[in-house]
Amino acid sequence: MPTEGELFALVDELLVGAPTLPPPAERARLREAAGATQADVARALQTTLKTVKNWEAGRSHPRPPRLQAYIRLLDGWAAKYPASEESEQPATSGAGEPEVAHAPVPVVAARAADARAADARAVGHPGALQAPEIPAPTPPAPAAEALPPLPAPTAGPVPSQVAGAHVPPVPAGGSAAPVTTTPVPPVLSAPAPVPAAPSTPRRPAARTAAPSKPAAVDPRFPNGPLAVLDGDGTAYCVGGIVLDCPATTIPQLVDWTLGESGIGAPRLHRNGKDSDPLIALTAAAAVRFGLPERLEGFEARRSLRLPDDHPVVKQITRARWKLTQRGFGPWARVYRPAKAGQRQCVQLAVLSWDALDPRAWGAAAGLAPAELARTLGLYATRVITPRGSTAVSGLELMTAMRPPTRAVRDNATGEWVQGHNPGSLGTRPVDPAPPEAPAEHPVAQGWNGGFLDEEAYQWVRDPKLLSDAECLLPWAVGIDINTAFLAAAARLTVGLGEPVRVERPAFDKKRPGSWFVDLSHVELDPRLPSPFTPSGERPNGPAWYATATVAYAAELGYDVHPVEAYVREETGAYLDPWHDRLKDAYVATMADLGVTKDLDEHAFLAAMERHKSLDPGLAAVLSAIKSTVKGGIGKLRERPQGRHYRDGERWPALERPTWRPDIRAAVISKARVNMHRKMLNTAKATGRYPLAVLSDCVVYASSGPSPLDFLPRTEDGTPVPGTFRLGPGPGLAKHEGTQTMAWAVDLMEQGHNPARHIKGGDAVMDEGE
Repeated sequence: MPTEGELFALVDELLVGAPTLPPPAERARLREAAGATQADVARALQTTLKTVKNWEAGRSHPRPPRLQAYIRLLDGWAAKYPASEESEQPATSGAGEPEVAHAPVPVVAARAADARAADARAVGHPGALQAPEIPAPTPPAPAAEALPPLPAPTAGPVPSQVAGAHVPPVPAGGSAAPVTTTPVPPVLSAPAPVPAAPSTPRRPAARTAAPSKPAAVDPRFPNGPLAVLDGDGTAYCVGGIVLDCPATTIPQLVDWTLGESGIGAPRLHRNGKDSDPLIALTAAAAVRFGLPERLEGFEARRSLRLPDDHPVVKQITRARWKLTQRGFGPWARVYRPAKAGQRQCVQLAVLSWDALDPRAWGAAAGLAPAELARTLGLYATRVITPRGSTAVSGLELMTAMRPPTRAVRDNATGEWVQGHNPGSLGTRPVDPAPPEAPAEHPVAQGWNGGFLDEEAYQWVRDPKLLSDAECLLPWAVGIDINTAFLAAAARLTVGLGEPVRVERPAFDKKRPGSWFVDLSHVELDPRLPSPFTPSGERPNGPAWYATATVAYAAELGYDVHPVEAYVREETGAYLDPWHDRLKDAYVATMADLGVTKDLDEHAFLAAMERHKSLDPGLAAVLSAIKSTVKGGIGKLRERPQGRHYRDGERWPALERPTWRPDIRAAVISKARVNMHRKMLNTAKATGRYPLAVLSDCVVYASSGPSPLDFLPRTEDGTPVPGTFRLGPGPGLAKHEGTQTMAWAVDLMEQGHNPARHIKGGDAVMDEGE
């Protein structure tokens, strides 16, 4: 219990009012006027130089006891070095709107004005301070149908309580200036509740001039899509914003996140939903909220969760919040049922529970909180706010870019209702055809007609087919296709509805489906893998193939006569927006790491040698983007998990409209055919044949250690069309690794795949999800 003296001291502090600081620019002016350096201030206040820089840049705010000492220092300088008349004149923003200058003399009056301004901002203007620069939501495409009418205005908060309202400080002894508001863009769902301002925001003050290119920030989410919360209650957001989180329990944290933090992200599609805010907890923060620092167990990592009788789970239940069926694990969603179409959900990621898989995120989990916020924020703004593993995020991105429903007018009532969104997979799961399903699927029970085997290459050339000239070459060089699955997804027509069985169909390369056809008669050079099987072995009879595989046989000039097929009548390029967003994210992140499309091949190879070491955070984002591609495609055929599953039972993934093994097969089929086409064209141009292929990596014998030593060129020095081209974009190639030819031949003779180890490790074990 506090003593009477301590209580009176706390009350006196409230009566006096919380100490306030002059704006960041004034802090720097006073220090410079006194002839002191930032290092001098850091020594005097026993803190770091970086901390002082953040104070003067407005990125953070001093906390007691340094707050009082810093104010005392600034007060002393303000008395000695009052601001000039010029600095007291209102500054004009780039938009022509005057901003109030903060004069340090008299200091008490200035503080009173600042305090009243802070109070006004706290009422409803978290966005008045500098907000993180995040990309605008994808602009809606022109639509033929009319949008539903906006709801009629209802009684709501006064303008000063609306997010985005500019509330100027009240001059000492004056009256409040008129208030202007910035309207929130209309959306199809009910308007979101306006979050209150953070209780203690610590971030840059408003700029004195408008930026040349204003940041597109949703006024509902001024503090960006996520925060990394440390054990002392400091929440690090994107753009250098730092907030104080007073919560000490998980329910309080959820309430603060949804009600005060200003964290979240707008929808990626006009018919979609806003992204739930993400709070990543450091190990210290986990302990602060009563969670174990580590989550241990004997089950697979993805199955680990707190027991239902854990105190934190009980707290959540008592506060009438819910957890998803996966419980409280490394990625936990805490939610309540949506009200008026608005979600009430917060995504939590416990970093010390391996929420960020190092196979996908590299060393991101070891970054400092502020740097991790930058890393996760960049992924969130370029891809999607993480809501699980990169595989989960990849699948969620498909739905976010192609929402299953949209607002349509009911002809009978004239009201706007939810209807099917053309081009999407809808809201109802669709069972695959028997040959498209894994053997444990209910529709495959009793089926003996064979299964679709569209997988990535794992092929090694028979060592007996190596020529003496090849064996005498000194090097084995591996090249890898950048995000091969992403490149294959571009402009790929897939089925959107249920499969329809057809007997003796005429093959149509524009019709997505699965075809039972005999391709064993296709004759190809045995030094190349067969394009029809993942093993590269020649088929020995009829089998099931995706459309792209059969179309390639026809492209090679062979007749194809399917015996039967399962095709889809409703089709579309479902993955196109998913592809476009991930491609933009990949190319932009590569450019940030110095690998740009304007580099020549020598400069490109040199940039690739060093790009991962330039910035650990950016390297983690790049790795996560690549894992999002592979993991998202893999999730389209998620297998049953758990030790108690029995064949023929349905598992949870089957209830998703995005459980579509036929779409996964279509992507992999096209990627494998693309790889074979490049190998065939390379053989025609140079007479060179691959030693081995593993998924999107191919190894060639070479006279030199660089890909430039064996890739074919035209007379003018440009790459031969249709062969491998070096470059940073999806579908282009990069150098994967170089070893000696003797090393490669030795592996081949032992039955191992040189492409798996050409980089120096194990490509399968090192690969992201």
